[in-house]
Amino acid sequence: MVALMTACSRVFYKDLLLRLKHSSSPSLYTSHQSPDIFTRCKLHTINGLKYKINKNAYLINVQSWSSLHTASKFRSSEVTNNQKESNNVKDHRNVPTASEVSRLFSLARPEAKKLAGAITLLGISSSVTLAVPFCMGRLIDLVQVAASQGGMEDTLMKVAIGLSTIFVIGAAANAGRVYLLQLSGQNIMKKLRERVYSSILGQEIAFFDSSRTGELINRLSADTELVSSSVTQNVSDGLRSLAQIIAGIGMMFFMSADLAKVVLSVVPPVAVTAIIYGRFVRNITQKTQTALAESTQIAEEKISNIRTVRAFARESVECQNYSEMVSKVRNYGRREAVAKAIFFGLMGLSGNSIMLLVLYYGGLMMQSSVITVGDLSAFLLYAGYVGISIGGLSSFYTNINKSLGASTRLWQLADRNPLIPVNEGVIPNISLKNSNIIFDNVNFTYPTRDEYQIFNNLNLTVKAGSVTAVVGSSGSGKSTIGSLLLRYYEPNTGSIKIGDFDLKTINPTWIRSHIGTVSQEPILFSGSVRENISYGAEDASLVTEDQLIEVSKQANIYSFISELPDGFDTLVGERGITLSGGQRQRIAIARALLKNPQILVLDEATSALDAESEHLVQEALDRLMIGRTTITIAHRLSTIKHANVIAVLSQNNRNGTSIAELGSYEQLMKIDDGIFRKLVERQTQSVS
Repeated sequence: MVALMTACSRVFYKDLLLRLKHSSSPSLYTSHQSPDIFTRCKLHTINGLKYKINKNAYLINVQSWSSLHTASKFRSSEVTNNQKESNNVKDHRNVPTASEVSRLFSLARPEAKKLAGAITLLGISSSVTLAVPFCMGRLIDLVQVAASQGGMEDTLMKVAIGLSTIFVIGAAANAGRVYLLQLSGQNIMKKLRERVYSSILGQEIAFFDSSRTGELINRLSADTELVSSSVTQNVSDGLRSLAQIIAGIGMMFFMSADLAKVVLSVVPPVAVTAIIYGRFVRNITQKTQTALAESTQIAEEKISNIRTVRAFARESVECQNYSEMVSKVRNYGRREAVAKAIFFGLMGLSGNSIMLLVLYYGGLMMQSSVITVGDLSAFLLYAGYVGISIGGLSSFYTNINKSLGASTRLWQLADRNPLIPVNEGVIPNISLKNSNIIFDNVNFTYPTRDEYQIFNNLNLTVKAGSVTAVVGSSGSGKSTIGSLLLRYYEPNTGSIKIGDFDLKTINPTWIRSHIGTVSQEPILFSGSVRENISYGAEDASLVTEDQLIEVSKQANIYSFISELPDGFDTLVGERGITLSGGQRQRIAIARALLKNPQILVLDEATSALDAESEHLVQEALDRLMIGRTTITIAHRLSTIKHANVIAVLSQNNRNGTSIAELGSYEQLMKIDDGIFRKLVERQTQSVS
């Protein structure tokens, strides 16, 4: 089965790429190119502490790296919690602990009433099932007596009516059980997905810098489904198997204790085999799910960037890469198939051995008149039920081990404390329009590139209501200033203040709600124009048509929208792929206008546009900047002539960037041999 699924997956992926190759308007586009925290192992530096991240993204091997402990980058309590979590992780442990099992089943606690009802119905249906062999045995003996004495037809009719009534009750109970279990499973899966998704969205940006989207999506889809079915349907099947084993063995002893002892001699080796097999399956399932997530990531990344794949004619190479990844899944599946074949072969042999023992010893006992034909027939049925139930119980144990492997990965995501909180901190009673923004001796390195320092004692004051332009060479950290202001990251040392408040103490959600951003490549969602613009509002459902028209006109995009076939309800495609760069920029500006921010961050918003689009976008940006504190990251230096202050970043090899020149456009152009003047002259020469 696994090999078939792997082959189908490989063929489907190859066919999909070939179809996209001959399609003029592919519609699957999303870009996620971050490294994989689940497969890579590297050292990360966080505020002077060095952390080694293992393949499950848990912080281990913490050691002091410098004496910068007085300027802690992250909350120490959260780091400690993550360290404690990492110490408890043993990726290759095959034996589930009691706490793991307990936590897995705690997911079912909110559905306790439904599950209790399902278990009650399970008891009824199992009782009916277990009553069948006994009734059949008595019926056989009754038929023998009736055949010798006459009146067999009336006896059979009464028995048939009684059994039919019992069977209908059992069927109704079974139907109710299945319904309650399915409903409970869906509820558990919904809550689990919501919890994991909420935890993912709440993580700091550094987490996503080193995470693969396909990996996270696989956790949300495959793992949650496996876990939810395990604590509902699988538990029900396990309880039914256990009940039938206990009741079946009890009835076997009731029929014949001597014969039951002979039969049960087969059970211990079967149980030992099931335990060994279950531990193996848990280990192989973890590896299979990881390999499956990696193959999902490759497919998601390449399909979403199909234009790049096609531009370099790499379809066959990508098909080969995907084939290698799904081959890993198949190889793990093959190992599981071998173990499963051996295990179920032994189960079948054990069941047949039980039946053979019953027939042999039971035949001898019947010949000696120790038991009747009916008793032997009933014993055979109970033995068959016990054999089937032992197989079901082993499947239950196997599935529990699979779900424990999946749940371990889910808990790693659900329990991970974000190093930067989403909605915690002070909400200051200040007007951001009247508050200066101060970068005071800021030192910063990205968590995923701790060996490369971005800022070295950066000092910059952005006056309230002013336009401050930041220029510099590529890689000098211009965009990082906006990222730090939005508190995507924390400075290693130094501080960022808004008014008299340190940014670290301010609620991140509050500050972000008052900052508008327009980037060089604005990302639109795969909805309508209306949905993308309304995304800037606190409550999109309250946005009126007049508001949309107003901000669209200010953003110089309304005439284009009015020409679309469905106007504001026109779908823009994934990441806005059906629109030009200038159109996406202007929709992003309209979104920012609707947000009505007090602080504005423009990150090279016109650098990738042609002259006409740049004029329209710049005109819209000029309207957007009115009355707002603005930080504009500039690539085309001609667009910042009217900035109040221009800050020039200068990179000092690997020691980081700092402010080299500061002043107005005219002041900086007067500096002989100045960095800014050279940049302007270089751009002017390249244009001419």
